Amino acid sequence: MRVIVVGAGVLGTLHAWHAVERGHEVLHIEREAEARGASVRNFGQIWVSGRAGGEELATALRARELWEAIGERVPGLGFRAIGSLTVARNAAERAVAEAATRRPDAAARGYQLLDADEARALNPALRGDFTAALWCERDAAVEPRVAQRALKEELLKSGRYAWLGGREVREVVGERAVRDDHGDIHHGDTVILCTGAWLGGLVRELIPDLPVRRVRLQMMQTDPLGEPLTTSVADADSFRYYPAYTGEALDAMAAAQDQTPTAAAHKMQLLMVQRADGGLTIGDTHEYATPFGFDVVEDPYTHLTGVVEALLGRPLPAVRRRWAGVYAQCTDTTRVVHRQQARDGVWLVTGPGGRGMTCSPAIAETTANALGW
Repeated sequence: MRVIVVGAGVLGTLHAWHAVERGHEVLHIEREAEARGASVRNFGQIWVSGRAGGEELATALRARELWEAIGERVPGLGFRAIGSLTVARNAAERAVAEAATRRPDAAARGYQLLDADEARALNPALRGDFTAALWCERDAAVEPRVAQRALKEELLKSGRYAWLGGREVREVVGERAVRDDHGDIHHGDTVILCTGAWLGGLVRELIPDLPVRRVRLQMMQTDPLGEPLTTSVADADSFRYYPAYTGEALDAMAAAQDQTPTAAAHKMQLLMVQRADGGLTIGDTHEYATPFGFDVVEDPYTHLTGVVEALLGRPLPAVRRRWAGVYAQCTDTTRVVHRQQARDGVWLVTGPGGRGMTCSPAIAETTANALGW
């Protein structure tokens, strides 16, 4: 079978991976010379901890298994089973963390409530003031800026994978063929469109009423910290945004303490992970109303700097980069992904909504199984 995959973000790349693994030939088409969208602008976190139960958690846990196996074969991916700590600074925040450990699926997530000393034993860089932390053993990380490139290099070794960058697919021609902006027509047995947040043009023509929206976020990266940050780190504001933490304890926390005005205005949480070079990737914000601004706003970075410095108990290293990214999210946020047949032999897979890096291996596996690859 010949599979055409359009889009070289993490979701498209993992669809190509599963096709090649099952013995098929793949033509991978990307409008940029290399992936440039949300997949290279995120935290690189394999983030099991906050996922909703049921299908979402099952997808994340399966993806975590697949990421670890892929990481063993592709060292350049930078897979690290580092876990995460979500810190609590008062009794109300601690109560949310403690309630999470009583979930029926807490053991599957690797949840454990730690006091401050136990958390610092896991992550000695956290020298600031906090009272407890929720440990999630199943969380992990990869290197997002190089992950797609490392996977592509491994795919090329198969002899069944061809890369075609700098080509934008403009049209689906008849059945199972696409035309690119150079006028070339590419024929296959199956076409998988993984176009990420690019929801106009061809995608709109194929599916005018796509139930997917675009979300913009801001992030930053620092110079090397100078010491290991041995886990990913989140603050208690993240409890407000992840479905695993909903319940009476979260309601009580929300009633007892507001977010800061900046955090509330930008729908913020702290997520932080250390990169292979020692720098810290820090974020993030959420913006839903389009059209998005073309610039980044400074207030969120100031807020995040203060939160991180309070947890580290030291000044933040100099910020090296600031950026914005846009990803696609199902308008029904309980859905893991939007998978739809656009034409005979042509499928669109998009909208994992901030779960792309976490869940892509399992999402692509589900596509492969459903299509009988």
